[in-house]
Amino acid sequence: MSKKDKLIKRIFDIFFSFLALLITWPIILFAWIIASIETKSNGMFSQIRVGENGKLFKIYKIKTMYDKKGTTITTVNDERITKSGKIFRKYKIDELPQLWNVLIGDMSFVGPRPDVPGYADRLKGEDRIILSVKPGITGPASIKYKNEEEILASVKNPKDYNDKVIWPEKVKINKEYIKNWSLKKDIEYIIKTIKG
Repeated sequence: MSKKDKLIKRIFDIFFSFLALLITWPIILFAWIIASIETKSNGMFSQIRVGENGKLFKIYKIKTMYDKKGTTITTVNDERITKSGKIFRKYKIDELPQLWNVLIGDMSFVGPRPDVPGYADRLKGEDRIILSVKPGITGPASIKYKNEEEILASVKNPKDYNDKVIWPEKVKINKEYIKNWSLKKDIEYIIKTIKG
């Protein structure tokens, strides 16, 4: 992506994230309150993720799980998921606070999903092109693996399957996305995500 491409992408992100926050803040507030009541803790969840150029940042989401220690790999059958969390995840309501991440420049609407340290930050060679852009709320890899939790729930070793099958495929898809970026494609990915 050229500097001009990144500028266009950033202007698009600022305008539409601001607009989206104006529309969705009541939903975010309601979900935050429900999550706080059910988990008996702060219903807003934050976690360190790897962003553009390997810079670490805090991602914000509505809490959908009880505060119990466990693997970072989550499946649909995970006992830590709350009742409201299942609904929030199904309709992507838990992702809405990331509009703030987009507005302040940590993320973009479209791009590689931001991973916890131990994945994107360990990429080597040409694969590190993924770190040249802001991570996204959605993207081609996210759309292809929109049922990732169901896939992981169906295998014997979810973490191993993720590391050896899903993650390498995501890297390949995200590399192609960056090399062939266009605003038109970004808009198409956003529409596909909204349609489900």
